[in-house]
Amino acid sequence: MQVYLPIAEISVDIILLLAMGGGVGLLSGIFGVGGGFLMTPLLIFIGVPPAVAVATQANNVIAASVSGVFAHWRRGNVDFLMGWILLIGGFIGSTIGVGLFTFLKSLGQIDLVINLSYVVFLGTIGLLMMLEGLKAVFRRRRSGGARRGKLHEHNWFHGLPLKIRFRKSRLYISALLPFAIGFFVGVLSAIMGVGGGFILVPAMIYMLGMPTAMVIGTSLFQIIFVAANVTFLQAAQNQTVDVVLALLLLVGSVLGAQLGTRIGAKMQGDWLRLLLGIMVVMVCGKLFLDLLVTPADLYSIEARL
Repeated sequence: MQVYLPIAEISVDIILLLAMGGGVGLLSGIFGVGGGFLMTPLLIFIGVPPAVAVATQANNVIAASVSGVFAHWRRGNVDFLMGWILLIGGFIGSTIGVGLFTFLKSLGQIDLVINLSYVVFLGTIGLLMMLEGLKAVFRRRRSGGARRGKLHEHNWFHGLPLKIRFRKSRLYISALLPFAIGFFVGVLSAIMGVGGGFILVPAMIYMLGMPTAMVIGTSLFQIIFVAANVTFLQAAQNQTVDVVLALLLLVGSVLGAQLGTRIGAKMQGDWLRLLLGIMVVMVCGKLFLDLLVTPADLYSIEARL
């Protein structure tokens, strides 16, 4: 059954879109990421223009994240103080990011920048997470399941001023660090159409030193509001949000997130990081190949009335 997407200007099978939304929602609940790192490339693969995929996917991230946050909140796995500081940085970063998106779109370079951003950031983060996950799994097996002492090391940024005690996460660190992480993720959210979880989650684990179980729910909390800000600004400034596409993806993602949360609660943090890293690298590899392969149509002519 085909449905016409007015902003994307293509027809797509409804069942396919619902399945994609459900799969992304499942990942959101399991890994604590918005799922945009996977959904945006998938939309591009089925023919949705990159600019529309980015803006519309930001809206879908909201639904999946809201559903996941409520599930983690009921388990007591959300540090709201940390979430609000990340949110302030993310809100400012996403606002600046949408302005940059608009500028690149006016230059006609936004599609290339989106694809290159995915290849660079997904490739780097994915490889690091995959390697770290493998090391952690092997280390756990050699030690007979003994727990590691620390997930992070104290570096110069742990000596920054404005320290706050995050009792839920058992941390005493500068508020500037989560603010800076939130700001950077906010910029990426606007450019790449992602919640930023694939960077936010490892940053919260290895830089902030938060427990993995607490990271997932807290990252989803921040993602909700940053994605909402990106969606509003994209719709107002660039008119690239396809409501029909967003609604179909939303239905599947809400259901998938609830199931994913139950699955993620039963998995060890080391395996979560390893699986997420593998998934990120696979998506990056497909995008990289698409950049190298000669397109079937070297030229395209778009007529506008």
